[in-house]
Amino acid sequence: MTLNIEKEYDLDLGIDYEETALQVTKQVLTEENCPYEAEVSLLLTSDEEIHELNLQYRGIDRATDVLSFPQITYEIPADFSRAEEQEIECFNPDSGELFLGDIIISLDRVKEQAEQYGHGPKREFAFLVAHSMLHLLGYDHMTEEDAARMEERQEAVLHRLGIER
Repeated sequence: MTLNIEKEYDLDLGIDYEETALQVTKQVLTEENCPYEAEVSLLLTSDEEIHELNLQYRGIDRATDVLSFPQITYEIPADFSRAEEQEIECFNPDSGELFLGDIIISLDRVKEQAEQYGHGPKREFAFLVAHSMLHLLGYDHMTEEDAARMEERQEAVLHRLGIER
């Protein structure tokens, strides 16, 4: 597993961002039975920057907690059978790893939401990484059923890692 982290905003929340993100990404891939070594890019940024990116890529003029940009199009979430069909777009030619996509997290939102929900910033950060990883694997929360399935998977990952509310 390769996790490429770029930290363009220096907000110290007392979290080892790399260690936590790596634990969560690996656990999501294990839970979802990913048959490949994988690669993910993670950008840690501010509300101001994520606001600009949200407007640029989604046409939404406000900050958000996390953005996910999957590299693979899934017909069924976490069905990796199409990855080999899309080999040129999906696999890093240098490492052979499956490139899942990009995650962008606002550290301002991690701090704010941790306080709002009454848990620590590590739990909030881990939750956002798990949430975004599931988006990179084709999950969504457009319907109540899909949202419930995603929530269940996120909580299972965090529980197995001992990252509780």
